Amino acid sequence: MTRNRSIGIDPGAAERPVNIGLLWHSASSGNLGVGALTLGNMAIVRAVARELGLAPRFTLLSMRDGETGSITDQSVGIRTINSRTMLSPGGFWRWVGDLDCVLDIGAGDSFAEIYGFKRFIFLWLSKWLTIRQGTPLLLSPQTIGPFTRTPYKQLAAHVMRKAAAVVSRDDMSLAVAQQMAPEAHNLLSVDVAFVLPFASQVALRGGGNLRVGINASGLLFHEAESGRNRFDLSYDYAAMTRQLITALLARKNVEVHLVPHATNKAMPDDDDGSCADRLAKEFPGVIRVPDFAGPSEAKSCISGLDFLVAGRMHACIAAYSAGTPVVPVAYSRKFSGLFGMLGYDWMVPTTGMTSQDAVDFIVGALDQREQLVADISRGMTQVEQKLDVYRAALRKLFSEIGKRPS
Repeated sequence: MTRNRSIGIDPGAAERPVNIGLLWHSASSGNLGVGALTLGNMAIVRAVARELGLAPRFTLLSMRDGETGSITDQSVGIRTINSRTMLSPGGFWRWVGDLDCVLDIGAGDSFAEIYGFKRFIFLWLSKWLTIRQGTPLLLSPQTIGPFTRTPYKQLAAHVMRKAAAVVSRDDMSLAVAQQMAPEAHNLLSVDVAFVLPFASQVALRGGGNLRVGINASGLLFHEAESGRNRFDLSYDYAAMTRQLITALLARKNVEVHLVPHATNKAMPDDDDGSCADRLAKEFPGVIRVPDFAGPSEAKSCISGLDFLVAGRMHACIAAYSAGTPVVPVAYSRKFSGLFGMLGYDWMVPTTGMTSQDAVDFIVGALDQREQLVADISRGMTQVEQKLDVYRAALRKLFSEIGKRPS
């Protein structure tokens, strides 16, 4: 099989094509965080490729999700991964053979054992087949792990050692990667969604009333109401959210905006939109923000808020990177890993607080939002420095592709 390898690097020449697979990215996930990763990564890759005189051609490789169209560029190819295409010689195997490289973002946090063996084996097999095909594989910034059991650890470590680079988006993930596969080319960067493009609505801030957004997670709400609490929160998330809305509405100068960030009509238990609808009926004084067309539209809206409380990590990242004071409501180590690495302590932890403690903490942060803005400003300097690590890895990869024989 012949690949397009005629992409010798010459910044002074006309742009030459490079065919890039974006593995476990999404064109249409209802979870806008996955779309934010896709658009953010494409923006970074385009900039680096064009520095080197290359014109990237993208092919998205992922499962079908079909909720919200975040990719409108008709030049981006889309390939659907399922059991048939993974096993067919004319499916995934052929697709990656036609690519110059594959950038695998693992849907942000899915390269782990916590989502079950079936999902893991899809994530792992796609990496293994790419490596076997001889197509360079780079793991873009993502959460690595947790991996604690056999055979997850052994299989994951094998493909990490064979990758061109394994880029963690927080220092906890880096520690996991280094412990599991010390021979791998392990790097520390940060979430690519920090560079998600958006239309700033900052001019809406600072009006007569404080525009306070609440991204109530449908997932956490259901976990609390079902009694499962599989994330082991020390408080009742549903009760805390209702207490928080009550406390905010009691303030005369506050508007409460319910901001969905992950919609899933097929799974109402994981749907922020359904959760927002319920809360809007319970609290007539709130403003129910309509579902967004895509992640950039969500970030644009969030940029116009004076303050945000969010249970979805990429709603938090949208706020942080737009300069909106934000209190993340953590439910896994991906929150503490990312925001802790940036020195941002304005977070409701998974354990150690009651519902009332969490409400008091959030209201206190609202009153100190100028301090949050200052902390975000310092953190964004680190974000750019860490993204430069990823940019350097991409430059190295693209340069090595250009040296490969046709």
